[in-house]
Amino acid sequence: MPTEFRGTERYIATEELMAAVRAAIVLSRPLLIKGEPGTGKTLLAIEIARSLSKPLYEWHIKSTTKAQQGLYEYDAVSRLRDSQLGESRVMDIRNYIVKGNLWEAFDCDTQPVLLIDEIDKADIEFPNDLLRELDRMEFHVYETRETIRAKHRPIIVITSNNEKELPDAFLRRCFFHYIRFPDETTMSRIIDVHFPGLKRDLLHEALAVFYRLRDTPGLKKKPTTSELLDWIKLLVAEDIPPEALRSEDARKFIPPLYGALLKNEQDVHLFEQLVFLSRRNVR
Repeated sequence: MPTEFRGTERYIATEELMAAVRAAIVLSRPLLIKGEPGTGKTLLAIEIARSLSKPLYEWHIKSTTKAQQGLYEYDAVSRLRDSQLGESRVMDIRNYIVKGNLWEAFDCDTQPVLLIDEIDKADIEFPNDLLRELDRMEFHVYETRETIRAKHRPIIVITSNNEKELPDAFLRRCFFHYIRFPDETTMSRIIDVHFPGLKRDLLHEALAVFYRLRDTPGLKKKPTTSELLDWIKLLVAEDIPPEALRSEDARKFIPPLYGALLKNEQDVHLFEQLVFLSRRNVR
């Protein structure tokens, strides 16, 4: 069984990312991962668990999520309904305690991986509300007057898209890593994982178009890795030849199926304007 995360056959990890995972495990601190959407932040936790053969618990955060939900929730409504129906189970309040993802991870018999995904979606106080639990690896259940302690300290991966600033007190307790957008060499390896038989000419031309598009000044949303993979899937499905992607001919400067890469009307309009200007300059 592997004891160190080195990436997997379907997840290409850089040396810096592998070092960050090792550091977080050694320090017993949550690994806070930031990066552009589509750079594999969420998938990292899944692949760490898969690579190290550990159980995985996923807590996907929404704008309405409260920290308490990760610990447990008391289902008072069900208890009231059961009491009205004369159910005998109503006498034991434990029957109405619903375990959250954090409790499930704490209760695991082997060291698990816990993903807290997109923590910045929640209220600004959400990270602070978890400080004690993540520090001490325990929490109190007031309804049953018991303390739940982690059997094994989980490997915690926390992702953020930088929608909100996280509190300093929370940041101090994390090991931080920013996943840089892949360069062409790394991106080629990622594409090889998903499309092992892709023709080299098509790969070369697709990457040239993709990175040129990302470098376009003024784009509101740059295309990401997942959108590149979608685009390549369409190119393969439609049997688009590499020649159709070459930009030397100004008349072919708009790549086919570019709707897979550009996702809002402002960027499409900007791109079309640049194509128009390029064509006019060629004339």
